[in-house]
Amino acid sequence: MKRVYDSIEVVPTKEAEASRAMAGGKSVSENYAFAGMHHIFDQHTDAVTSVKFANDDKSRVACSSVDGTLSVCQVIPPPATVICMLKGHSDAVSDFQWSLSNDIILSVSFDGTARLWNVASGECIRTIKDITGAELHSCLFHPLNNNMFVTGNSKCFVQIINVSTGKGYKGGSCKITGMAMSLAFDPTGRTLWVGDDKGSLSSFNVDLTNGKLIRTRRVSVCEGHAITSICARAWVSREAREPSLLVNCAVNSLCLFRISPDGSLKLKQRFSIRQKHARVRSTFCPLMSFRQGACVISGSEDMCVYFFDIGKEKKACVNKLLGHSAPVLDVCFNCDESLLASCDAQGMVIIWKREGKQGVL
Repeated sequence: MKRVYDSIEVVPTKEAEASRAMAGGKSVSENYAFAGMHHIFDQHTDAVTSVKFANDDKSRVACSSVDGTLSVCQVIPPPATVICMLKGHSDAVSDFQWSLSNDIILSVSFDGTARLWNVASGECIRTIKDITGAELHSCLFHPLNNNMFVTGNSKCFVQIINVSTGKGYKGGSCKITGMAMSLAFDPTGRTLWVGDDKGSLSSFNVDLTNGKLIRTRRVSVCEGHAITSICARAWVSREAREPSLLVNCAVNSLCLFRISPDGSLKLKQRFSIRQKHARVRSTFCPLMSFRQGACVISGSEDMCVYFFDIGKEKKACVNKLLGHSAPVLDVCFNCDESLLASCDAQGMVIIWKREGKQGVL
């Protein structure tokens, strides 16, 4: 759209067995070699809080920002462009999500509202005020029923809301120990995980027929420090077929937990990133369930994007991307891992292109 940089420093590490295995025996340079970048977006005037590619889509990516707006962009075919800006929130947009069919975007803001946007027209089709009038920090569509979504606010409430009516479900609101900073459903949609600013993870059973929340357990992960991101995955790798949670903790730590059959959590691995003050997020690489080996990626306050091999206890970092000039707040692959998006606290979004996938561009 505005600026394109053709080169950037990419630093693959020597310990790259996971990446090599994921590529079917290719070398690390072939598997996770980035040929610079595809594009840089800078349409936002303040920090970009989250970046997400559309579901099963290689070309569209959306961003939310502290400047109170969201943007929807097309990255392929070139030239990359901003399709539309979504304007209506009166304060920072803290989180958003694409609907399953990609026709609606759900966003939440510190202005105390959730908004539903028509992606095709760019219009706001519904505005829903928080029941307590509090700042909203997180939101999530139900993975199987997109007529249901959940929000988390600064007054420690989590609420399930009906999209069609804009009203909360009876029994669908619960209070937790701190501000509801992050949310994640398991793939079945029956378990909801909530991370708060006190360092606790709470889990709830979700009644899919009436939207009722039933608290099941609370686990202290990093007492006194915020949990800024949760990502749930049913299958981690061919070697370890187990449900897992990837959790960002504001104590310079990215934690991988195994979810036991009884719903309890067991710490499997801890990765070191820089995170003390910013709301940093991470994610599982989308194709790892179909390959040998498994990786996760995370932003960091040291302005880098990190790739970690979850099968290695030591020297787990297999790749590091340098190029941002501010803390990296979120990262996201498109569906075939040909492009990676990362956003930072100065409002820049970098679309990285993967060398082995350049043909799709």
